[in-house]
Amino acid sequence: MDDASSKKIESGTADSQGASSPKAMGDRPSLSAANGLDYRVRVSKRAKNISIHVSHWGEVEIVIPPSFDPRQVPAIVERRQAWILRTRQRFLDRQETMPLDVVQPLPEEIQLRSLPETWTVTYAPAPATQLTATTRRGCQLHIHGPTENLESCQALLRRWLNRKATDHFLPWLRQVSREIDLPYTSASVRQQKTRWASCSSKRTISLNAKLLFLPAPLVRYVFIHELCHTVHMNHSAQFWALVGEKEPDYERLDQELQKGWRYVPAWVERSRPSSPAQ
Repeated sequence: MDDASSKKIESGTADSQGASSPKAMGDRPSLSAANGLDYRVRVSKRAKNISIHVSHWGEVEIVIPPSFDPRQVPAIVERRQAWILRTRQRFLDRQETMPLDVVQPLPEEIQLRSLPETWTVTYAPAPATQLTATTRRGCQLHIHGPTENLESCQALLRRWLNRKATDHFLPWLRQVSREIDLPYTSASVRQQKTRWASCSSKRTISLNAKLLFLPAPLVRYVFIHELCHTVHMNHSAQFWALVGEKEPDYERLDQELQKGWRYVPAWVERSRPSSPAQ
């Protein structure tokens, strides 16, 4: 795709309340506020308890089980407000030391470290009703149309990112699977909020498109980690023994992966807008 002269195409948070992070996206979140603190409420079928997530971009999300009464959320947020504000400020302070390509709301350059490729992005305003993304030789991405619409541009870039990740990660995962002799059933690419990847009990692997921003050794480690889950659906001693067998340097890689969010740009991580809660 990248070598064609012209082609057109369409983790990490801090948690509170002691519940596990959701493994899958639930209903579309709604926007609310308490004492001037904006937050989103999202219903997750996988959630067993209410949990609070503060993203590395300072966004606050409250995840609740389907059976939980959402009218109780404001009181819980108020009780945890000190922790939320403290955590959010810590993340916002870190933004001052981040590279420009990470904090820009719209990128002029996109570094896909796992490939590795560095893309130059140009924006051409036009009175068209729809945005288009055209790839050109030399890793150039041309955005044409109503480029003044920030949210539409970000959404288009995310779709482009998913396409890139699908094209590159699925063959790569098959290769690693053969190398370490751990088969899986199927694989897909999404943009999860809190996970780099996941593996179901049916040995179906889901990869996060944001892995494109990580160095290749970290991506390969994520592949190995999930492939080991095709044998052990937990993080037991047996699981880590298998990981160590397939990747002896897994402890160092796992520690580096905990900081992987630093590579993911703001235009990918920030939440989509939603309507206010009633």
